[in-house]
Amino acid sequence: MTKSWSPAYRIETARTVLRCWAPQDAGLLLQAVSESIDQLQAWMPWAADEPTGVEEKIRLLRAWRAAFDRDEDYLYGIFSPAENAVLGGTGLHKRLKGNGLEIGYWIHVAQMNRGLATEVSAALTHVAFAIHQVDRVEIHCDPANVRSAAIPRKLGYSLEATLPGQGKGIDGLPRASMIWILLRENYAGTPAATLPLRGYDAAGREIHMTSDPSEAG
Repeated sequence: MTKSWSPAYRIETARTVLRCWAPQDAGLLLQAVSESIDQLQAWMPWAADEPTGVEEKIRLLRAWRAAFDRDEDYLYGIFSPAENAVLGGTGLHKRLKGNGLEIGYWIHVAQMNRGLATEVSAALTHVAFAIHQVDRVEIHCDPANVRSAAIPRKLGYSLEATLPGQGKGIDGLPRASMIWILLRENYAGTPAATLPLRGYDAAGREIHMTSDPSEAG
């Protein structure tokens, strides 16, 4: 096990593998996006021009991997345990001021209503506090997206505000956004703190994680 700090390039939960995207995932990503296009375009501004082709996906995945390696942004594919299907996408994003990270997620339409987004968000909440040592984690969502709003609520996040014009719709126009927040001092009593998971660095070495973020290394 490694004691030096490293982001988790691979995270294993009970039902998923979360790992840094690689260019060879382009075909699986394209398939998942194409099959979920109606659901994605209802809520995700980035899906406005989807589905794009394999070559565009390769270019995108290379950019995501580069940003991950430079510690600029941490985008993960959500894979089946055998890693032969993309179940969705998620990430820890450096969009916030101060020492915080924002979690985003989408789930393949065929995998919805199974609790996967909650499981994945709990895992990244754990990683954000135990590895990245942040002071807070946020989840932002459209107030009309009831499924998405239920996830931070289940994980013990508090609704800090609903801000008009803070988000953006598929049409590019401003939309309201719910801002859910979990502070470090409130993390220990949440489901994320005791979620069984394992994390690995870029070299495949296991990263020590614990329900107590102060003991991470």
